[in-house]
Amino acid sequence: MATPFTPNPNDPALVDHERTYKTFNILLRWCMVHLASVISFLVLWFATGAGFITALVVGVVVFALGYAFVIRHEEHQPLDVWKEGR
Repeated sequence: MATPFTPNPNDPALVDHERTYKTFNILLRWCMVHLASVISFLVLWFATGAGFITALVVGVVVFALGYAFVIRHEEHQPLDVWKEGR
């Protein structure tokens, strides 16, 4: 019977991988929020009759909601990806 894999938390390669994983996730989340706000702004400004001000307000609201629900959520997650509850 095989034993379950238990990673050594002191392994420098594992710690480096965890930090790279965390950095990539943060970068990906920022890109998603920026793309969502820019796309909604540009679509409302050029493809509808909403105008510049309405499109800007909607873009800022989308950015604020994305920051609150996508980026701030990840800030509270532990770095250890094997931690219970992640």
